[in-house]
Amino acid sequence: MQNNKNSAASEEQLLYAAWLEKGMLIGLVLIVISFALYVFGIITPVIPLDELANYWKLPVKEYLAAVNNNFLHLDHPPTGWAWLKLIGKGDFLNFLPIAILSGITMLCYAVIVPVFKKKGEKAYMIMAIVEVVILALAASGLLKAGH
Repeated sequence: MQNNKNSAASEEQLLYAAWLEKGMLIGLVLIVISFALYVFGIITPVIPLDELANYWKLPVKEYLAAVNNNFLHLDHPPTGWAWLKLIGKGDFLNFLPIAILSGITMLCYAVIVPVFKKKGEKAYMIMAIVEVVILALAASGLLKAGH
């Protein structure tokens, strides 16, 4: 194996990796905690566990409509970020660590922007900012594709 001086990780790579590791660990711990709260009934779910298997076969749109009709009775099924209103329910609390894990990449890009600025790497800095903006727009639900 050839030893290359350029094979060492850069400051921004190490910073990105450190934040990614912390975010992943936080997300993992929260998944375990929220799942335990859900499974052991410490936080009441929207769908009782003994009825959950009846809904697994449904496509997402039908699942959301059925859950809304049978349990939630909202004006509209909870789509997009509407799950946040239901975070007090065990089955919806599980979405929080998933959202954290999904958003950690955006945070990692944001924390390396100052490093690129300090190094005078304007192109990389702009690319990291654009990446954060694109990921934030995608997560916001403002950008829609399909129907």
